[in-house]
Amino acid sequence: SVALLAAGLALPGTAAAMDNGFYVGLGVGQASIGDIDPDGAEGSFSFDGDDTGYKLFAGWNFAVLELVSLGIEAGYVDFGKADDGGLEVDANGFDAFGVAGVQLGPINVFGKLGVVSWDADLSGGGESASDDGTDPAYGLGAGLQFGSIGVRAEYEYFDIDTADDVSLISVSALWVF
Repeated sequence: SVALLAAGLALPGTAAAMDNGFYVGLGVGQASIGDIDPDGAEGSFSFDGDDTGYKLFAGWNFAVLELVSLGIEAGYVDFGKADDGGLEVDANGFDAFGVAGVQLGPINVFGKLGVVSWDADLSGGGESASDDGTDPAYGLGAGLQFGSIGVRAEYEYFDIDTADDVSLISVSALWVF
């Protein structure tokens, strides 16, 4: 791993490609939704479902120091249709984040802090309900950049008031312009 880090530092342009510029990306992964307390419902109920989720995003990175970058990112996230015992939650949203990263050779480690504006539909047993809101969102991840093409893995947590756990673990491909 030391050799990989040294090689990354020696390759011209490898670290700089992550530091500056506009990027777009597409990610796919595992979305999870836990215990729900919908507005207008009497109490909360146990729910533990997951499904394949995906996201589309765009952002801009600004080099602050040689190894540190700051940026902004916005996107659309679809949590799929999580199912638990005949109850189904179909949720999606738009998010916006501030991003701070540290460049370690070809590897970029980053954290995200932002908000998500979400919409969810709950159905089961012949009944249905809808809810929406805007709540905090957080994320951690790591990425590799090879010229204009990058890949990254990340964990995002959406702190939605009416659910105890809404998260997405994803792998994304991105293009830096």
